[in-house]
Amino acid sequence: MLPLRIGPIEVPNRLFAAPMAGVTDRPFRQLCKRLGAGYAVSEMVTSRRDLWASLKTSRRANHEGEAAPIAVQIAGTEPLMMAEAAAYNIDRGAQVIDINMGCPAKKVCNVWAGSALMRDEPLALRIIEAVVSACAPRGVPVTLKMRTGWDADQRNALALARGAEGLGIAMLTVHGRTREQGYRGEAEHDTVAAVKAAVRVPVVANGDIDSPQKARAVLAATGADAVMIGRAAQGRPWIFREIAHFLATGRLLPSPRCIEVKNWLLEHLEDHYSLYGSEDSGTGVRTARKHIGWYVQDLPGGALFRARMNRLECCSEQLAAVSGFFDALGDAHERLPRHAPHRDDQAAALTLPELEAA
Repeated sequence: MLPLRIGPIEVPNRLFAAPMAGVTDRPFRQLCKRLGAGYAVSEMVTSRRDLWASLKTSRRANHEGEAAPIAVQIAGTEPLMMAEAAAYNIDRGAQVIDINMGCPAKKVCNVWAGSALMRDEPLALRIIEAVVSACAPRGVPVTLKMRTGWDADQRNALALARGAEGLGIAMLTVHGRTREQGYRGEAEHDTVAAVKAAVRVPVVANGDIDSPQKARAVLAATGADAVMIGRAAQGRPWIFREIAHFLATGRLLPSPRCIEVKNWLLEHLEDHYSLYGSEDSGTGVRTARKHIGWYVQDLPGGALFRARMNRLECCSEQLAAVSGFFDALGDAHERLPRHAPHRDDQAAALTLPELEAA
């Protein structure tokens, strides 16, 4: 797969991991990159200066050992504050700044950030102009992630894309739903195709890309330069190498071996504990549960294991339980049972507050 340029930054391939609050922290991004993602965007970092010293924000701004390119998403409603947030994150290693105009969570939209900004195009464009002006002197490209619009009657992605390109945005990502839809229904990619036809900068298709076949179909239908995978990578970070293989050969990779998945998850957990702490009953243990649950939820015995694992209160117990589960699974199956194309929206589409609390 050919590389892609985002301004001066070269991305090794065209398979991207989407920013997801409570999910795409540094350990998750690192694993996705190891397993085939060419690019992974951070959880959104607030533009509120008074929250930058918080533990949550400091973790989100932690890029120690992270493979380049380092892309950080920022969220907010004030142009000057967003410009300052961009500079803050560049000082901490960001090589690409992404502006969030796509998050549908009520917690974000109620303060007119995220996809709510699509309801106020003049403000959205002032934010883009301010962030680009702050980043350009430092050679850092700015990208924009958005939805098709606020609702079915306000689909303005095409107009906003044209305005953003004129202000210097280096790449556009379009999720094929309105904010009103959230993650319900089926993503439509006609809007992505229209945006791609209207601008010269790279365009990324996002929404319901949950299999190698779907990735190929969306690329063909939209002419997009890349695809961005979100929920389908939860508990299945190897989806990126599956898509890369299928696009290159037209053939599906066999499911990964159980021992491979065990090792990937154990590596993920060790890195996770290093970021969040390994104290008994601490943040590291609690926030690891959702990742473990996603890995096992579609596997034989996964529901029972998840219920037992959620009662464990220390890292060593989690690691031992995960190891034992996959060893037993490997005794029955050399390879992981074939993954369903996508879990249903009820199980997968956690809102931002649910993810934050997980």
